[in-house]
Amino acid sequence: MLIEYLYNGANLYALPFWTLMVLLPNWPLTRRVMASYLPFVPLALAYIYCFAASLDPDSAAAFANPTLGTLAGLFADERVMATGWIHFIVMDLFVGRWIYLQGQEKGIFTRHSLALCLFAGPIGLLSHLTTQQLQERWLGLSKREGSEVLG
Repeated sequence: MLIEYLYNGANLYALPFWTLMVLLPNWPLTRRVMASYLPFVPLALAYIYCFAASLDPDSAAAFANPTLGTLAGLFADERVMATGWIHFIVMDLFVGRWIYLQGQEKGIFTRHSLALCLFAGPIGLLSHLTTQQLQERWLGLSKREGSEVLG
């Protein structure tokens, strides 16, 4: 029961950070909040709890020598699935924060990459890296030029 609350809570907890980065990127509160590592602490604690709760001798042995079939079986367990999902939330938010901070520092347009990162982290990262290259090469923008406009 607690794992389900942590799963739902982690989903809801992360949304305000994404909202700030995507909709209000230049707001001083957004900059202050996203400059901190503190938003990750509750998510990391939820992950640690779920991870510990999902370990038993069988799952520990399966994780020690994983195969695709073994992992598929492990993720059928709600405890393991919640742990994996919270892992995705933490890591996607961390990558999103990096994208946001780099956008603020270099004046890179980030809204589309952040939205993609929220739903599919690696695609958002690739989008950001591509946008950065295109913007620097063809628009010649770097080092906060135009960041107030681009957000």
